[in-house]
Formats: sequence, structure tokens, C-alpha cells
Amino acid sequence: MKKNYIALLLCCSCFTGFAQQDLEKDIAGVEPKVIEWRRHFHQNPELSNREFNTSEKIAEHLKGLGIEVQTGIAKTGVVGILKGKKPGKVIALRADIDALPVTERVDVPFKSTVQTEYLGKETGVMHACGHDTHIAIMMGVAEVLSKNNNFAGTVKFIFQPAEEGPPPGEEGGADLMIREGVLKNPDVEAIFGLHISSMTDVGQITYKPGGTMAAAQEFEIHVKGEQSHGSAPWTGVDPVFVSAKIIDGLQSIISREMELTNEAAVITVGKITSGVRHNIIPETAEMLGTIRTLDYDMQKLLNRRMEEMVTTIAKAYKAEATIKIAKGLPITYNDPDLTAKTLPSLQKAAGKENVILTKAVTGAEDFSFFQEKIPGFYFFLGGKPKDKAPTQHHTPDFYIDESGMILGVKAFTQIVFDYLGQ
Repeated sequence: MKKNYIALLLCCSCFTGFAQQDLEKDIAGVEPKVIEWRRHFHQNPELSNREFNTSEKIAEHLKGLGIEVQTGIAKTGVVGILKGKKPGKVIALRADIDALPVTERVDVPFKSTVQTEYLGKETGVMHACGHDTHIAIMMGVAEVLSKNNNFAGTVKFIFQPAEEGPPPGEEGGADLMIREGVLKNPDVEAIFGLHISSMTDVGQITYKPGGTMAAAQEFEIHVKGEQSHGSAPWTGVDPVFVSAKIIDGLQSIISREMELTNEAAVITVGKITSGVRHNIIPETAEMLGTIRTLDYDMQKLLNRRMEEMVTTIAKAYKAEATIKIAKGLPITYNDPDLTAKTLPSLQKAAGKENVILTKAVTGAEDFSFFQEKIPGFYFFLGGKPKDKAPTQHHTPDFYIDESGMILGVKAFTQIVFDYLGQ
């Protein structure tokens, strides 16, 4: 009996070894396709809620792999459902698919030359945040797993539109996908996402448990003064001057009231509009801005103090002011238990020395909506060439080294096999 048991173990060990070799071969073999797909999407970018051709190509690929496909979720979203050879847990992988209204300056053969009108202005369209790489990586993962589905459970591939935000007056993104049932039927118990980083060297992965990206809120401030001649400001109330005092006051909340040794917080006024002529003090001024927080208690305090300060400062200068603060995006929060469970998978894929604990960033991600519903883990994948300076996301010069994408395929694949088991 003992000999038979040992023989069985040896047999299983050999099978596992052969299966691992096949898996590694399939991952290596899919890399040229991943690069080709990325270049196609980069050359043919589409804005949020307008990803019609992008979605069609994704769905066509998944169907060709024999994966169950759902389309039209949150307008242009695509979901693929791949079942393993045995029943088990259900997990999801997510990739965002939209581009940005940015005109590309990078001189590559697959440079985007797409032009469109956005909010009344002519602009180029560019994958200036790497979503094209996210699509290609997950298409590669889907192909590899469809050939190696010797796991117990189900994988949902969620290709999400409008991560950068739907156009004004429209709904979209992760929040809408959730409301339309993307985490149900079958019910997902954990979700994983990645973001390529033009600031991190190829071959590296960075992560952080807990709050890893900030909550993002938008705010509007309206200031009402009293119009007068520019030569006689004492005859009116200058809303531009009052706005400057409000902006200065808001920054004092960050520098003097936020416990910045706990978490970062940011208030930025990104737009101020007022007046029509150089010698007329206008009657009104409007400001638009963003708030970034990584702690909900800090967010509540910051919101309350902004509301108090805006009205009080305006009153002190004989003006009136109102402020509206939107709920916005939640904190991208990596469940600590899920993070600890996933870390070994990342280390297997990249090597322990290449998986680096990092600090939180004040950028935001609507992946956070998924994490409000179920445990989620979000990490960053190196995309910076080692011999070049980094480029900034959301700029015309954004550049990604394509050799970094295959690590994304390895990492997602390793997470699936480790989480679901072989």
C-alpha cells in the first residue's frame, strides 16, 4: 500500500512538472500576440463609453477561445467566463479599456493619429495611461488559461469601460458594471487588477496593503460679489480677490489641520472662471477642484472644514459663497488578508527581489468600487525602460516598454492557479 502511495505521488509530481512546463511554454508563446494586440489598441484608441471597436475585438478573441462572453455591460463592457475542470471558487480579473483626450507626441510606428471632439474642443485620442497594455495582458491571460484550465473554480475576465470617467451627463465605469450585476451569476469572491507604471522599471512589481490609491472627490465653489469699475474696487465686492483668499484658506486645511504623518491629503483648485474684461470687477467667480484622501476620517474632517471655511472667508470679505462636494471615487483599498495571500504569487512570477512594498499614491482608480463590494487586490507593473527616464501618465509623451507586459501575464496567471488551486 505504501509503495502504491509513493508511486502515486511520483506520478502526480511528474504530471505537475509537465503541466508547469506547458504553462510556461504557453505564456512565452503568447508574448508576441500580446505586443501585437497592444499596438492595435494603441493605434486605435477610443474614449470612455465609446469603446465600440475595442469591445468588439476583445469579444471576438474570447469567443475564439471558447470562453463564454457577455457584451454590452455598462454600455461597452465585455465579460468572459472561463470554468476550470472542477467546480470551486469564483475570482475576477479586471482590465480597463478606455483612452484619453490627449494628442500623442511619442514617435513610434503605431502612434495614434485619431482625432475627435471632446467637450467642444478638437483633440487627439491616446492611450496615455496604459489601458491598451492592460487589455492586451488580460487577453493573453485568457488565452493561456483557456489552454490550461486544470484548476477548480471559475475566472471572470472583466474588461471595463470608462475608467477615466464617463462623459458629462452619462453613467459608466466600474460602478455601473456592478449595478448591472458584473459580480453576480456566478458570484465573485475576490477581484484582482493591475496598472502598468511608466515610473517603475520593467521587471518590477510594486504593491501596498490597505489604502493604495486615494479617494477622489470633485468640488464646485461659487462666489458672489458686487460688480464695479476696475478703477474703483471700493465701490463693489471683488469675487476674484475673495476666491484667492478662499484658495489660500483651503491650503491651510492641508498644511495645518491634516495629520499628514497618518496619510496624505490634497486639495487642488484646477479651474477658476470669472469676468469678461480687464477693467471690470465681475459679480461672480466659479472654481472647480479635486480632493484626494487616503483615510475616510480625514476625508470627513477635510470636507467639513472646507464647507466652513468657504462660507466664512467669503462673509469676512462681504461676499457670499457656496460649495458642493461630490461623493466621488472611494479609496482603492487592498484587503490586507488578500494582499498577504497574493504576495507569494507575485514573488513566484517576478522573483522575490522584484516585488517591492511601496507608498500610497494620490491618484485614484474606480477599481475601488469593486473593492467596496468584495475583497480586492491592485498592484503596479513596471513599464519603464531601464535605460530611459520615466514619462508621466496622462501626457502626450507617455511611453511604455512592451517587454514589461509579459510579467503581467505571468502574475495574473500565477494568481489564478495559486488562488483556485490546480
